[in-house]
Amino acid sequence: MTVLSRAAVLLGSLVLGFVGPALARDVNPASYGFPLSNPFEATIATTPPELRPVLPDDGDIRQSDYAVKLRPEREYALPDNFWPVKKLHYRLARQDHPAPLVFIIAGTGASYDSRTPEYLKRLFYGAGYHVVQISSPTSWDFMAGASMHATPGYSPDDADDLYRVMQAVLAGNPSLPVTEYYLTGYSLGALHAAFVSQLDESMRTFNFKRVLLLNPPVNLYTSVSNLEKLVQTRVKGITDSKTFYQLVLGKLTRYFQQKGYIDLNDAFLYDFQNSKQHLTNEEMAMLIGATFRFSSADIAFTSDLINRRGLITPPGYPIREGTSLEPFFSRSLQCDFDCYMVEQLIPAWRKHHKGNSLPQLIQQTSLYALEQYLHDTPKIAVMHNADDLILGPGDVGFLRRTFGDRLTLYPLGGHCGNLNYRVNAQDMLDFFHGKDAAPQSVAQQGATE
Repeated sequence: MTVLSRAAVLLGSLVLGFVGPALARDVNPASYGFPLSNPFEATIATTPPELRPVLPDDGDIRQSDYAVKLRPEREYALPDNFWPVKKLHYRLARQDHPAPLVFIIAGTGASYDSRTPEYLKRLFYGAGYHVVQISSPTSWDFMAGASMHATPGYSPDDADDLYRVMQAVLAGNPSLPVTEYYLTGYSLGALHAAFVSQLDESMRTFNFKRVLLLNPPVNLYTSVSNLEKLVQTRVKGITDSKTFYQLVLGKLTRYFQQKGYIDLNDAFLYDFQNSKQHLTNEEMAMLIGATFRFSSADIAFTSDLINRRGLITPPGYPIREGTSLEPFFSRSLQCDFDCYMVEQLIPAWRKHHKGNSLPQLIQQTSLYALEQYLHDTPKIAVMHNADDLILGPGDVGFLRRTFGDRLTLYPLGGHCGNLNYRVNAQDMLDFFHGKDAAPQSVAQQGATE
């Protein structure tokens, strides 16, 4: 199979993009300064440390984790080893004065306390906002603790679940001095943010002032298909007796022998990619695809278990705190996202919403379903990358004609790899503050290291 190339994505954006009355803000490649031209490398390693904004340390942030009980019926229905997630946890960082509040929705499979929500929390908190971090509806803690049907993938339902969580956060912190509300999400969380924003137009709990979508999928099915194809990449050096993971482990071992240590952080990944042991494009593609496959397996396993469908975990099988889940997770790894859609998502969608065909589901779960709303509302903006791995033919054209000058298109960055680049950080703050009202930001300073 042919790996999705940066050149093809850029060509598609040029051919399909110039549509609509308002021109998007296309960032000049010559002046942008992001150093990673390989989208796979950018996706994995993200921004070199010296090019990131200076942000507050966690010790300087007034923050706590909280829990809300939204699905009490699962208190005894879930196995004992699900006890940590029978309540949904979230993180709140609060200022010591009245301030706007930003909700952050995590990406596919990610918990509220994972790397990207933590980075965004530090960015917005340092700029003077209260911040609430919420797990993705596709994470096992959200599915167990907050999701009505525990079958994520139908965006309107996911948005309903998120909205109830956000309302519970508001109800649980009545003394928090909030002046106005903002919303953002990255990757799948950005798609969810768009649906939550539309829902709020009728519910009016938050009346979001601004909503920022960071690297959203346009067509969810296309994005999933792109990521699934990466798993099938042919990697040189892999034989029947040598797995992809053994190949990567061997390179890490040789790197350790040269360096004497391995510190698994972004700086390590960047340095590793600049060493002789770096991963090839094919190896990086498979690593990204394998990460997504693990997320898909987690979704399939958790949804099946909560709903007692018996597709992965046999009906009535006793699962207790000490029960090994490895055999069932191994079985779920054999079920890709298409398998999850066919066996669980589509039947649930038909049951609860009288759904019909796959094209109908694809349309209802993607940004296409919100096209008129997204076109007409001035409060929603998109920041995306021309070389993003999740984009397909026509996606950039859709973003251009739908958002016009509310679309900022960066030439590089892969999938979310430049979110922690100081130029992008400043652009995010500028949008939330309003271009003319933005104060001097922490993002204008030097590096984090």
